[in-house]
Parts: sequence; structure tokens; C-alpha cells
Amino acid sequence: MEYYFSKTLHVSFDEAITKTTEGLKSQGFGVITVINMNEKLKEKLNVDFKRYTILGACNPPFAYKALLAEDKIGTMLPCNVLVIEQGENLIEVAAVNPIASMQAISNPALGEVAQQVTNLLQQVIENL
Repeated sequence: MEYYFSKTLHVSFDEAITKTTEGLKSQGFGVITVINMNEKLKEKLNVDFKRYTILGACNPPFAYKALLAEDKIGTMLPCNVLVIEQGENLIEVAAVNPIASMQAISNPALGEVAQQVTNLLQQVIENL
């Protein structure tokens, strides 16, 4: 089982961010963090890196269910969605596979939540 699923888009980086954010919103997710890794790497290490943004996506009802089932699940929240510039107008969007990440936790109550969130994130990626 892959720990992520992804799709390559032939759009600008900014358009990919917009489409991804809108796609997440359409499935009940909000983007609660935005980390521009290329900027952070330049700032902290003075190295150049391709445009690479991590969107922290949260679906509040599912986050709440997961927290009720396992209060340390916050170590794995929010769901990360990557937007990576692989070339000019060649953007890869990748989302974490919650089922794969939940396998590290021995709590069957998380299985249904992980499956539902996985389905929603797959829908986001497929619809891009």
C-alpha cells in the first residue's frame, strides 16, 4: 500500500494551489497551514529547492471523531497535501493516504474514519 496518492497537472504552480485548495474545500476540508518548503529551506539553509508547498488540510467532523477515538492522533493531523513543481507547468499534487498512516496505530475505531477520509482525499486528487 502506498503512503500517498498523487496526480500530475499541466498548469501553473499557483493554479495548482488554487485548484487543490478548492478541491479540498469541496470535500469538506479547510487548509489550516501552508508551508512553502522551498522558502524555508532558502531561509534556514541558504539552498535552492524546487517550489514545494505543504497544505495542512483538516476536515473538522472527521478530526473530531479521530480525536475521540485516539487522543494522540493529533500527532498525525492535519492531513498533508503536497504541491510540487516538477517542471514548467508540470505540477504534482500528492495527498497522504490516511489508511496507510493509521496502520501504525493499534486502534480499530480509527479504521472507519481513516477509510472515509481516504475516500475524500482520493476524490480531491482524482477531480483535479
